[in-house]
Amino acid sequence: MMDGFNLDTPLACEGIIGDGCGGGRVFSINDEKLKVYDPQTKESVTLLDDIKGAKSIAKTGCIVTIKCEGKEIKFDLSALKKV
Repeated sequence: MMDGFNLDTPLACEGIIGDGCGGGRVFSINDEKLKVYDPQTKESVTLLDDIKGAKSIAKTGCIVTIKCEGKEIKFDLSALKKV
């Protein structure tokens, strides 16, 4: 658990420092939104809205992958948009 985030849920993951964009930050799906939390600044930012039926989230490099019912969403952190 990091600053109140339960990382044992499939709807949250932590960016690994040195693994591209967002290292050390927590990415989560809350209220159908992809959010990122920076534990150093204590700020949270919404990156993407309208995520329906999210089942899991994972981050590799600069890509956050969200598995939903029937589809997969990829969000590029370097471009700040879906790919």
